[in-house]
Amino acid sequence: MRTAISPLHFRQPRSLRDALRLLRAEGPLVPLAGCTDVYVGLNFGSLADTCFLNLWHLDELRGIERRGGVLRIGALTTYTDIIASPLVGRHLPMLVSAAREIGAIQIQNRGTIGGNIRNGSPAGDALPVLAAAEALVELRSLDEIRKVTFTSFYTGYRKTVMRPDELITAIEIPRVEGVQFFRKVGTRAAQSISKVVIAGIRAAHPCISFGSVAPTVIRVPRTEAVLASGASIGEAQRILQTEIAPIDDLRSTSAYRRLVAANLLADFWETTKPGTR
Repeated sequence: MRTAISPLHFRQPRSLRDALRLLRAEGPLVPLAGCTDVYVGLNFGSLADTCFLNLWHLDELRGIERRGGVLRIGALTTYTDIIASPLVGRHLPMLVSAAREIGAIQIQNRGTIGGNIRNGSPAGDALPVLAAAEALVELRSLDEIRKVTFTSFYTGYRKTVMRPDELITAIEIPRVEGVQFFRKVGTRAAQSISKVVIAGIRAAHPCISFGSVAPTVIRVPRTEAVLASGASIGEAQRILQTEIAPIDDLRSTSAYRRLVAANLLADFWETTKPGTR
């Protein structure tokens, strides 16, 4: 019986090194693990690729640990793993908040943080958290390991600095100082793609990032600087409008996203002010 995956070719590496060897020798291959995005593309016929590299069983790409002050999360770590992790809960609670709003339980059980990063959707719920927390993306090939700052990882809509022979192997988050904040606005409280999403850290110099307001997840450095200077939230909202570029699409309008982004910025600043927690 012919199915949606009948014409596809899958490679089953025995180890991470074997996976990297296959990428080098037989590429281009599309890495897959949880398949929460890949299978949607296949179902809708929007994915032209036919050769895939199955990483799901490579346990060396899983796990959460703390090395010194750095939180390290393996690329195949699922959202369920993140929600259940005491380490993430203590170090990066806003990532737990984001993970709880990613799809239903089935998606949380299968979806991986590495897959979310590689997919590169500007509406990815976890991505603003990683941008605000100044995470590093660990990329590995047969020849080297390199670490790229999250804010320089994307070069455009669903485009990254990754080479065809590289895999995302882990995410590293340095020690976070300050009050953390996450909020997603969507059609429903859960199981919906975000209209606008914000992650922020209130500190001497705030770190603020948004999703669904530009071709990629973005930090807003001029808005951060204005807030750090002690300017009013109204002035910060005005500057924010110059740093975002939302579009009209099926989920929302540019005007609505601009209004919501400004409101979320004010909510972040009010909720995290000293004495409120």
